[in-house]
Amino acid sequence: MRNRRTKYYVYIMSSLSRTLYTGVTNNLERRVAEHKEGRPGSLIARYNINRLVYFEECDDINQAVSRESKQKARRTKITSIESINPQWRDLSA
Repeated sequence: MRNRRTKYYVYIMSSLSRTLYTGVTNNLERRVAEHKEGRPGSLIARYNINRLVYFEECDDINQAVSRESKQKARRTKITSIESINPQWRDLSA
């Protein structure tokens, strides 16, 4: 039996008006689906933050959390997004 390593993802979600949310997950598909559901009363639903505009894969949780913490400033988030997704397309589509 092969040892499967868990992958972690740092991701940035956006609304059409470019309100941003940054997170870490070990299941990007599930987490994006949760954002798209927009649970009532949540920040995500209030601002309609449902577009995956950036993600990167990390080998361990500490690396992912460290990368996420470096994405605190809005300008840093925008630079990361535009480095791989200059049109801000929904990458989950």
